[in-house]
Amino acid sequence: MNLEKARFNMVEQQIRPWMVLDPQVLHVLSTLAREQFTPSAYRSLAYNDMEIPLGHGQTMGPPRIDARLMHDLNLKGNEKVLEIGTGSGYLTALLAARAQEVLSLEVVEALAQTARANLAAAGVHNAQVRVADGHAGAAGDGPFDAIVLGGSVQEVPQVLLDQIKVGGRLMAIVGSEITMSAVRFERTGQDQWSSQSLWEAVLPPLQGFAQASRFQF
Repeated sequence: MNLEKARFNMVEQQIRPWMVLDPQVLHVLSTLAREQFTPSAYRSLAYNDMEIPLGHGQTMGPPRIDARLMHDLNLKGNEKVLEIGTGSGYLTALLAARAQEVLSLEVVEALAQTARANLAAAGVHNAQVRVADGHAGAAGDGPFDAIVLGGSVQEVPQVLLDQIKVGGRLMAIVGSEITMSAVRFERTGQDQWSSQSLWEAVLPPLQGFAQASRFQF
């Protein structure tokens, strides 16, 4: 199988139609080998529009969702980013290509170890993977310019919103069952946040997150 051709087709047939049009973002997607982050049994499917099993009850989401999450964070290259849910490390690598540094939290130790190996093999040196339950974030390492959740939550906990810098943003897939949408939160003041629902998507839930939080706009 020609994986370079498959990567080209992914960008042209999946990513661009999802309104990911920033040339720098498209360059990252066109050059990062997703098969390096895909379990060997599924590498021929690395660029398909589907979820891929990672074991431990976890999956890689469709590449178009990772691409759009990175795109809508609007990273410029000087940001400190927190990722919740490392998985195989593919989204981590995308973020690292567009940010200054990335801290990624993964609750499953075996996945964290695999992600570290994947990132090292891909030459990604500005991302750290830490074994941790990400529902509380990493306040000791914050605040962050951007936070992204690699799975869905019913609501975004206030503790994560508190770790965004003023002017920063958080991307998450929010909702339950089949009714979910990508929401971008922006911190507009010390005690002020705004949110915007951008597009519909469905991802498996992140482990360790409560069914609801007390945060309300």
